[in-house]
Amino acid sequence: MTVADLDTRTTQRWSALRQPDVVAAGVSALALPFVVLLADVAGRSVQPWTVVAFFAAFLVAESLTLPIEVRSHTFNCSVSEAVLVVSLVQMDGAWTAVAWAGAIGVISVRDRTVVAKILVNIAVTVLQVGVAVLILDQLPAGPLSDPGTWLAYLVAILPAAAVGTLVVVAAITITQGNPGRARLARLFVPVLVVYPISVVVGLACSLLVDHTAWAWLLLVPVLLTLGLLYRRFARVTRESESLQQVYEFARRVEQVCADEDGALRIVEAVQELLNADRVALWLPPYLDEGPRLVVVSGDGRTWYDGPGDPDDLIRRRATDGLVDGPVLVSLSRATEPEAAALARRGVRDLLAAPVATAAGEPGYLEICDRRSDVVSFADDDRAALDSMITHVNAAIRQQQLLTQIRYDADHDRLTGLPNRQRLAAEIDALLAADPVAARGGLILAALDNYTEVTDTLGHAASDELLLVTAGLLREHAPPQALVARMEGEQFAVLLPGLSLTASERAARRLREATSTRARVAGLDLEVTLSIGVAAAPVHGADAGTLMQRADVALLAGSGAGGVASYHPVLDQQSLRRLQLGTELEQAMAEGQISVVFQPIIDARTSDIVSVETLVRWAHPRYGAIAPDDFIHLAEQIGRIGLLTDHVLDLALARCRRWLDQDIALSVAVNLSARCLTEPDLVDRVRRALRRHGVPGELLTLELTEGSVVDDSVRSSTVLADLHALGLRLSMDDFGTGYSSLSQLRQLPIDEVKIDKSFVLGMSTSQGESFIARSIIELAHNLGLRVVAEGVEDELTRNLLAEMGCDKLQGFLVSRPLPDERLESWLLARTGVRSAAPGAPHRRLFVRT
Repeated sequence: MTVADLDTRTTQRWSALRQPDVVAAGVSALALPFVVLLADVAGRSVQPWTVVAFFAAFLVAESLTLPIEVRSHTFNCSVSEAVLVVSLVQMDGAWTAVAWAGAIGVISVRDRTVVAKILVNIAVTVLQVGVAVLILDQLPAGPLSDPGTWLAYLVAILPAAAVGTLVVVAAITITQGNPGRARLARLFVPVLVVYPISVVVGLACSLLVDHTAWAWLLLVPVLLTLGLLYRRFARVTRESESLQQVYEFARRVEQVCADEDGALRIVEAVQELLNADRVALWLPPYLDEGPRLVVVSGDGRTWYDGPGDPDDLIRRRATDGLVDGPVLVSLSRATEPEAAALARRGVRDLLAAPVATAAGEPGYLEICDRRSDVVSFADDDRAALDSMITHVNAAIRQQQLLTQIRYDADHDRLTGLPNRQRLAAEIDALLAADPVAARGGLILAALDNYTEVTDTLGHAASDELLLVTAGLLREHAPPQALVARMEGEQFAVLLPGLSLTASERAARRLREATSTRARVAGLDLEVTLSIGVAAAPVHGADAGTLMQRADVALLAGSGAGGVASYHPVLDQQSLRRLQLGTELEQAMAEGQISVVFQPIIDARTSDIVSVETLVRWAHPRYGAIAPDDFIHLAEQIGRIGLLTDHVLDLALARCRRWLDQDIALSVAVNLSARCLTEPDLVDRVRRALRRHGVPGELLTLELTEGSVVDDSVRSSTVLADLHALGLRLSMDDFGTGYSSLSQLRQLPIDEVKIDKSFVLGMSTSQGESFIARSIIELAHNLGLRVVAEGVEDELTRNLLAEMGCDKLQGFLVSRPLPDERLESWLLARTGVRSAAPGAPHRRLFVRT
């Protein structure tokens, strides 16, 4: 036999010995020798009515008890020792045992005590009588009037009571374990306090009755009064103990750790205080936690039907606020619906009370059945529970405060979504669950117009836009996805189990589904996302790596159709972008960022009416950098205003030099959509015009179609304020956006530029020619001038001239030229016209 087998068999054997029937048989066997002893010493002739009288006296005495509960056992402290003294004086030990055991049996049957406990109680009674008789036989007990006899009875009965108590304690310990030092002390208090007084009362009664039988006429009312006083004492004692238990409960609950098991510890404390068989605590949903049902039961169950049901009769009654204090329902006094609710739970007695929570909905606490087989719930317990609820509420609030702190630590306060910290933990948990086969996609999404909305409409509007975006992502993300809020305008979507290809498809679907117009701050704003995608394990096996690479992909996605996936080459591009962002201001100061000019001519007269100023960056390491790359970068890092001011200064300086030559040539400068949201834009343009001494009519600001028709721009006065400076406003790339010419009536726009995508195809496509003709006609009807860009051949020029287009721009006229080459071109290709009547300066024209 192995050691494990030996341990198992030992445990099984010990469990069998702890069964109540086995313990009852053992106690009965212990009492059996005393039965024989009492039978041997019996010899006094006793009248039947005497036995009946003492049986009745024991019955009354055993009814006047102070119950002491030890888990499922109840030790009843009674005044039976007083009757025991008189009975031993008037009868022998055998008949005393019969009368007392009979009374115990009747009361046990009345209280529906289990058979095993009845046997134990009767056996303990026989033991006590037997021990008392055995000690009395060994002592020199004389006549009852002798004080030595009084001492003999004290010496005999008190040890007998102590033996009975020890046997009870042993039975409780065997069946339910060590009851604890405090409970043991409570069990032996009656042996030292109550029982000696009972013996003295019994001796006094015996002396009076021995003197005259008529003494019973005086003793009965006195004994009844003493019994009532004892009963009152028992009740006061129990109330005092309840108060002490409530105090101990409060101390225990205050020491409950504020962790996830805190609710369980509270329920266990309630169970111990009220010695309940079962306690349940239901808590409503709170933050990201669902509803909870915490159950502590003597049979180990963690759930049962009733307390988790919002339509349950008892729960509704306790939580609807119509009942003051806890609800007490007992089967003996229950109505039919109440009895059905008790039967649903399989209990006889129930205490129920509401629990205050931070969720706005009350929780619910119910306590089912006393573990004692004698004591049931009463009004004292209802009052105790009422006192306890205050401490339970405080403990629950403490638990929920911890939950709130934890929730705030890993959730975004504005949207309620998990934050970066929580996302990182979820990614690491996903990958750690299966380091070999775990897969998952990570999408980083950024709002394209977040900064403009914040700068123009304020943080309240941008917060509203973030909430709208969070709702769209929640709605359209896959069911198993985790949507999180990062910093600023960024969100993240974790896609467990998806490969890189599947994650890319999900990203495109998500971007398409969330691209919409939303009502924010009373305006219709575009919601568009730029998205970067990374996937595990191909792009990283931990949260930090995966998030960093998704962020790199997001930067690429901003300029690549909205969606980009991580590739190692992007690391170099990201590093390049980082370096360019840090060098932008220095590049302007050192002259690396310069401008080129492309002439614009009058379609009818060939006069050079303007030059468009285009920005260029000649980087010493990377060479020529595409304008779209660094302009978009400047917008992202908040440097677009500085770049615009730099280009404006160079353009106006060129214009000033022409003015100094008595030549009027307008300059056009492109204006980013983000510049329109800068509150000091108008002042900066005004200061630049004054600084260079250029009149406003020689400056044209070219605006993108999307920026002009955006609700936030249309609702502001920035366009009107710019126009008031005397400069001209031109809508660039017209026809590629979502606006219509009718929208332009309300805007101070002077001209539109037909996008070159329409102009380049005019010579070969009738459709493109029709579009160009329609734009020209409609623009003229609105009083707007029209510029066609992308003119590269004479056929296109002639077609546009026939359509009435006002200005032409393209390679047919000239490519964009730096300042020195522009001067050479002007000397070679242009002539000078005299100033028109009323005009202060001469004009240039292209010689044919």
